Parts: sequence; structure tokens; C-alpha cells
Amino acid sequence: MEAWLLEYLPILIFLGIAIVISAICVGASWIVARQKPDTEKATAYECGFDAFGDARSKFEVRFYLVAILFIIFDLEVAFLFPWAVTLGKIGMFGFWSMMVFLGVLTIGFIYEWRKGALEWE
Repeated sequence: MEAWLLEYLPILIFLGIAIVISAICVGASWIVARQKPDTEKATAYECGFDAFGDARSKFEVRFYLVAILFIIFDLEVAFLFPWAVTLGKIGMFGFWSMMVFLGVLTIGFIYEWRKGALEWE
């Protein structure tokens, strides 16, 4: 049990130092900065104009489709970097596995493109 705790000691020290430094930074900014909010600072800021309408209004499906498309390509990049680094070790099986993965993503992208999800009116 003692050896197990010694393995985690550097992590606990790191967390302790991080918490102390964070507290010092927040406390210093609280002490140094002027704390005089006015009505202009207290207003909500949204793209340079006042907010209007209900925040729970429905969005068009296109926003969600573009977000899903971004996530798909973000995940693709997240898988491509480690794959490219280890390509020499994983051989042809790894190469063709990634080609199948990229093929599925390409088919999904073409489907979304044909459905008009990327067309803005």
C-alpha cells in the first residue's frame, strides 16, 4: 500500500502546486484590479448587439449537420496522426483498415453533400 501511494505522490504534489498558483493568481487579480462594475460592463455581450428573442428557440437542422461534419473530420484527424506515425509497424493490415475507415467517412460526406446539408440559402 505504501509503494502504491509513493507512485501517486508526484501527481499529488503537482496538483497541490497548481492549486496554490491558481489561488495566488486569482487573489492577486482580485486585489490589484479595480472592482467597480458599471451598467455597461454588466450587460450581456453577444456579437456586438443586444440579445433578442428566446434562448430556447429552435435552430435549423443545417447547424447540427455542420457541427456533426466538423466532429467527423476532427475525429478523422485525431485517428490519422497516430496511424501515420505507426504505419511502418502496423503494415498492410493497418493501411487497409484506415482506407476502409476513410472510405466510410467519404461516403458519409458525399451523402451529406448530396442531401444539400452544405448548401446555404
